Amino acid sequence: MLRIISALLLSISSLALAQQPPKPLELADDAPDRHIVVPGDTLWGISGKFLKDPHRWPEVWRMNPEEIRNPHLIYPGQVVVLDRSGGDPRLRLGRVVKAEPRVYVEDQSTAIPSIPQQVIAPFLSEPLVVEADALDKAPRVVATQEDRVFVGSGNLIYVTGLTGRDKVWQVYRPARPLKDPETGDVLGHEAYYLGNARLKAEGDPATLEVMTAREEIGRNDRLIPISRPDVIQYAPHSPAKSVKGRVMSVYGGVGSAGRNSIVTVSRGARDGLEIGHVLALYRAGAASTNRYEGKRESFTLPDERYGLLFVFRVFDRVAYGLVLNVSRPVELGDVATNP
Repeated sequence: MLRIISALLLSISSLALAQQPPKPLELADDAPDRHIVVPGDTLWGISGKFLKDPHRWPEVWRMNPEEIRNPHLIYPGQVVVLDRSGGDPRLRLGRVVKAEPRVYVEDQSTAIPSIPQQVIAPFLSEPLVVEADALDKAPRVVATQEDRVFVGSGNLIYVTGLTGRDKVWQVYRPARPLKDPETGDVLGHEAYYLGNARLKAEGDPATLEVMTAREEIGRNDRLIPISRPDVIQYAPHSPAKSVKGRVMSVYGGVGSAGRNSIVTVSRGARDGLEIGHVLALYRAGAASTNRYEGKRESFTLPDERYGLLFVFRVFDRVAYGLVLNVSRPVELGDVATNP
């Protein structure tokens, strides 16, 4: 019965959110009339030059849902023009003026990403959320060079169960549980990325050389084939329905996070999250007591919004996000919800 009531309340909340009229688009206080795109720009950064709420980028471009997932690509050398006429502001692409020919010498072959690619690139393939026993059958380190307890870059490891033609592998430590801060449910298991290794000699065990090591590698660590991450081109946008989760962990095992840190959120694809979603970060309201006219009062203070989170990798019940525009450190248990 409780689950039915909870589902009904969530449906009502989602319906109310969908029926709320959108707020008028607000331009940034110093919004320019145009911006010439240069290498290093991102959709998020350009949006922030024009809008107070960068996640409303699709609205100012008049994008439909399909265009959000496959946005018009923007390249260095193009000009983004702000059209202030006709009511709501609108962005469009213009031509580069001859007065600034220097933009033509820039690299125009690569479209700009949604958010800083160099920040999230390692995390597009490194964090791995799996079932508890998903790595049990993966290739396993059984010995190390000179029988050391742990090895690092340039050292050899010996791996059993290595099959296929893959030459480069990622090394992981067996998974740890990711628990929902509200319910205590285990939403998945995060395998911790240790480094990369290259095959030197086939066999069982096979010989591999450690190419990079974020942490030392030892016996019983597991290997999976390396994958090449894609550039995130999804336009930053708000979820279409109500989503409310909690920050479960900060990648790397620390207790708090700042701008450009990576965190996990206790919601995923089954809850409607997708790549490109922007969530607002709130500090959960604290309990407070007061004495008034000889009586003790108890209150729960309202949640306080302090930043934004860009979702860039989504699993079934867990998502990874890049922390953006925060005014205070992100703490475990903080709320992540619609902006």
